[in-house]
Amino acid sequence: MNDLSTIPLAQTVLPQPYLLFLGDTTERGYAKTAFGLRDWAGDKCVGELACEGASVTTGLPALTPQEAVAAGARAMLIGVANGGGIIPDSWMPALIAALEAGLDLIGGMHMRLADIPALAEAARRHGRRLHDVRTPPPSIPVGNGRKRSGKRLLTVGTDCALGKKYTALALASAFVARGVDAEFRATGQTGIMIAGAGVPLDSVVCDFTAGAAEALSPDAAPDHWDVIEGQGSLMHPAYAGVSLGLLHGSQPDVIVVCHEPGRSQVLGAPGYALPSIDETIEINLLLGRRTNPAIRCGGIAYNSSAMDEAQALEMMARDSERFGLPVADPIRGGPLFDKLVANCLG
Repeated sequence: MNDLSTIPLAQTVLPQPYLLFLGDTTERGYAKTAFGLRDWAGDKCVGELACEGASVTTGLPALTPQEAVAAGARAMLIGVANGGGIIPDSWMPALIAALEAGLDLIGGMHMRLADIPALAEAARRHGRRLHDVRTPPPSIPVGNGRKRSGKRLLTVGTDCALGKKYTALALASAFVARGVDAEFRATGQTGIMIAGAGVPLDSVVCDFTAGAAEALSPDAAPDHWDVIEGQGSLMHPAYAGVSLGLLHGSQPDVIVVCHEPGRSQVLGAPGYALPSIDETIEINLLLGRRTNPAIRCGGIAYNSSAMDEAQALEMMARDSERFGLPVADPIRGGPLFDKLVANCLG
């Protein structure tokens, strides 16, 4: 039997504060890394830099690399998570300019900064470092499905990039505020950048995804909660694999389904309709019972950022009655979120 407590996690010590790089992004969902850092580590972000043609902004000051250095930045962090995790040639002038100005580069893409000759040479020439966050720890075991002590909550979703990380962070904070022994467990590059530790699940060889999730959340005290950041969606035509491995390895006692009202198409997969919340609950409970027969749905987390408060509150109250579960926007907080937290804790 594997001793999960001895498996090393990817510890991340990064030079801060950051200049957030948005590339030439035109799709807000692909800039989720930048928004995550802005919202959960805003004190570590001095501004943003975008290439020509970008239409997404975090609202932080637009700075050149030289201006960012003057403002105290120590690194430029790529705030984009695009399809395939690629670094296009069009970004190279901005990335090299950051190195020349005295900034390290931090990347969470599948394409490693250190593997790009022009960046490796520029970093060497200017005495800077390239930090690749999306590097899984060594010696990850194959999952064994053994039931572990402690309690676990996993955020799952109807799609990608709609609030699983934000919901997990908000729930972990709310648990701690109630005096519960709880910890946020990061499974993606942005979460790792925020938490300082974790496992980039989508960079783990698929045979070892469940084992990595087991290692991420090892045996714990009976009343301890690990609140685990979800990835992808079981109904996504491209990313369902990592979602299933994470579900089996996490063995969650509770799932919270994340959804963005108004989204109708799967992100990055034109022609695929978004699954319903009912379908998402059903499939996650069905497959989750394989490693935890006692799994249950604690509620639904909405990303209602595109709605005004009155409209969002009315919709969530109505849907809570329809689903028979608490429905809340973790970022809005309030009584509806308090109900979600209480139902998750049981």
